[in-house]
Amino acid sequence: MSISETPRPVEAQFLKSAQSLKDSLDESHSEVVFLGRSNVGKSSTINLLTARKNLAKSSSTPGKTQLINFFDVKYKWQEEDYTVRFVDLPGFGYAKVSKSLKEIWQKNLVEFIRRRIAIRLFIHLRDARHPHAKIDDEVEAYIKEFLRPDQRYLTVFTKIDKLKQKERAALKREFPGSIMISNLKKSGQDRIHREIFKSIFGVDL
Repeated sequence: MSISETPRPVEAQFLKSAQSLKDSLDESHSEVVFLGRSNVGKSSTINLLTARKNLAKSSSTPGKTQLINFFDVKYKWQEEDYTVRFVDLPGFGYAKVSKSLKEIWQKNLVEFIRRRIAIRLFIHLRDARHPHAKIDDEVEAYIKEFLRPDQRYLTVFTKIDKLKQKERAALKREFPGSIMISNLKKSGQDRIHREIFKSIFGVDL
């Protein structure tokens, strides 16, 4: 397919921050959940995908984004409008958080990702420089335990511009089916858009 056929968002807006499943938005739109370790580049990736510089607020302090953030994203493709909800989850695995707060996060996040019917695609962002981080492996294994037939799981490596060509090739071999992006060089996002359309709307581009 040509680049011009790739669906791209034409509108994106922040809707709400929630602490848990109980105070989350209604499930009127299918959801794409972004998860990953603190400082992996979740906010930057959402901004890259929506072509909005400050839609998702990134923090210079890893672990500071403690809420579940919801965004409505409207795509236009072949003269039709398609609306998806992006969900930015708090980063996991950051040590400088009190134990009690960490336990609340885990309880709230586990309940959200397991019981939220609207979730259709999990996008797990992993740092290309640390592809074998234990916590990433554990999170992937955990989510795949309860992944429903109507849900998909996608691994996306961020900060790919930090790797040499040989290292990138090795990563592709080791993680077939994964996508590699660079928020700095603004590359790789088209493949993610196509995966979103495939997962949410059943459109295989």
